[in-house]
Amino acid sequence: MDPQRPAAQGGGGKRAMRAAIAALAAAVFGGYLVLLVAMPTYAYKHTWLPALRAKTATTYFGTNQGANILVFTSPVVVIALLGCVYLHLGKNNNSHIKNIKSGEGENRIEIWKRPMIIKGLGIVSRIELAFFLMFIALLIWNLATYLFNDFARITTISAARSGEKVWEAKLDMAALRLGLVGNIALTFLFFPVTRGSSVVQFLGLTSEGSIKYHIWLGHIVMTIFTAHGLCYIIYWASTHQISEMVKWENTGISNLAGEISLVAGLFLWVTTFPRIRKRMFELFFYTHYLYILFVFFFVLHVGISYASIMLPGFFLFIIDRYLRFLQSRQHVRLVSARVLPCHTVELNFSKNKGLNYSPTSIMFMNVPSISKLQWHPFTISSSSSLESNDISVIIKREGKWTTKLIDLVASPTPPDRLDVSIEGPYGPASTDFLRHDLLVMVSGGSGVTPFISIIRDLIHTAETLKNPTPQILLITAFKNSADLTMLDLLLPISGTPPHLSNLNLQIEAYVTRQKKPQTPPQDSKFVRTVLFKPSPTDAPLASTLGNDNSWLWLAAVIASSFIIYLVSIGILTRYYIYPIDRNSNRVYSTAARAAIHVALICAAVAAAAKAGFMWNKARVGKETMQIRNMEGATPTSSPPCCDVEKEMESLPQLSLAESINVYYGERPDLKRYLFERKESSVGVLVCGPRKLRRQVAHICSSDLAENLHFESISFSW
Repeated sequence: MDPQRPAAQGGGGKRAMRAAIAALAAAVFGGYLVLLVAMPTYAYKHTWLPALRAKTATTYFGTNQGANILVFTSPVVVIALLGCVYLHLGKNNNSHIKNIKSGEGENRIEIWKRPMIIKGLGIVSRIELAFFLMFIALLIWNLATYLFNDFARITTISAARSGEKVWEAKLDMAALRLGLVGNIALTFLFFPVTRGSSVVQFLGLTSEGSIKYHIWLGHIVMTIFTAHGLCYIIYWASTHQISEMVKWENTGISNLAGEISLVAGLFLWVTTFPRIRKRMFELFFYTHYLYILFVFFFVLHVGISYASIMLPGFFLFIIDRYLRFLQSRQHVRLVSARVLPCHTVELNFSKNKGLNYSPTSIMFMNVPSISKLQWHPFTISSSSSLESNDISVIIKREGKWTTKLIDLVASPTPPDRLDVSIEGPYGPASTDFLRHDLLVMVSGGSGVTPFISIIRDLIHTAETLKNPTPQILLITAFKNSADLTMLDLLLPISGTPPHLSNLNLQIEAYVTRQKKPQTPPQDSKFVRTVLFKPSPTDAPLASTLGNDNSWLWLAAVIASSFIIYLVSIGILTRYYIYPIDRNSNRVYSTAARAAIHVALICAAVAAAAKAGFMWNKARVGKETMQIRNMEGATPTSSPPCCDVEKEMESLPQLSLAESINVYYGERPDLKRYLFERKESSVGVLVCGPRKLRRQVAHICSSDLAENLHFESISFSW
């Protein structure tokens, strides 16, 4: 009997289960979209919704809340749970890099992934553009259908009964319907920024894609809500009801709460525009916390029943945010730093051996001695396959925060240790680089960072696992020759095989601002390694919910917190609110009811997430203690830190140096590099300035580039 056959059968069974789960999730999401499409129709409002409310009206959830939870909140929670199971079944792969060659079906999909450059949207694939247009069509359909049905009922006589002109009555109705449509857009706003969400991973969204979609949705939401508010202000001013702006009704809509929410959103929105964000990043960073006021007063404005439409996305965001908070409370052990002559450092942290992540993942870092509030994202440069006990990031001097950090670490007398908190890592569940015959990586300046993690992972695949890997062509451009030392970081401090004979790697490096090599100062010939002293209060970086079953634990947290919320609000409604209001929705304060719901959601999330986090923290405690004991074995008389200087072409780099060609005073001819490749499948990865990414995207969108498969990768410093 073939001993590999049971394993193969088990793998086939998992693939079948994953396919079934994906189909079920797609069916649930399809039904959810049908509801969003049907919302403005007469049949939904006058037939389906009344019948559903009649069947779900209870003394535990009132007349409206039960129906909205059933049709709007529950489907998204179910999709999140299915996503957790799907990701768990696909987790136990030997590598995060899939080795799947493109078939005929995949080739048809690749056509839809071809890049396009759209003014206002940037670089998008045809799939992204199609979904964007469908989403806009959904919003237009809802608004147009609402207005068509409402305007048909507005006549000169009906407007005169209310003491209004026809245009004023229509403006009033248009303002209301804009608010309803804005809530649909708000429903999706928080999904892309829920970093550890199963929904994001289930859909295969990258960090760059998630940020891009969040920006699109944010602009759409604030445009609609701003129009909603302006229409009401014009209407109130025209009908001499400007006092309505400060009204806070006991039941129903609270105008003042809506205005507070809108003002908070406008302050947040203004700082997101590129000119302000780039020049005043700290202002952008701190004003983003206004989302708390924006969402809270929005819920008070519309009431919890209507807010249930956008509630599931924010519910998943709260779970993720609280788990990140729990993880960030523990300082992470900083092992060492490699200081480069080009004002760049690589920080190496200790991590739990079972913590795995994919290439191009990111993590968020906080250094309290620099700023207790600021968190900065950094692209991970290490490979969990090649470096099982370490995780590293590369930081270049770019802004005030990074300048302070590099000056601190690279000083002649660096500190004994550094308190650092980390959230993450976050990244795709897997990547599919191995399906290509050739990988062309194009970077500009610090954009080489994510490619370092990819190359390290491919080194493990080729040299340790002895599996075939595609050819690798790295085309990178730097301003000065000192920046070439960044290529030294392609190999980690430890874990590198002695030879790179199985990896077909070629590096074309361009120095654009120097005509010829320059003799660097004596100090610039060395990469300095700074070792930090261990502290009993530090711990290796670990997953918030364990390593082996983290997705199942997340599913447990989502399910249990949702159940706790439903049970607690049911009991509170039945024995406190119902005796007062009797399901009339005319006695008990709408805002107070909404505030209670928000408080119970937060309490349920805190209880479930804390329990899951503490349980898994105890489980990984043994490994943490083993690492601490090994570090504690270091003689106490050792210096707090020490500097180790290494030649830039030390032993591990010798074979790598043979693969590097350096060109001075010119820029790479990207058209020549890409159009000359005749391989059947060429993966083109680009990371760097906006102009570079657009240039590569334009080349890959050409009819002459059918074998080029474009992917833009974000990087963070």
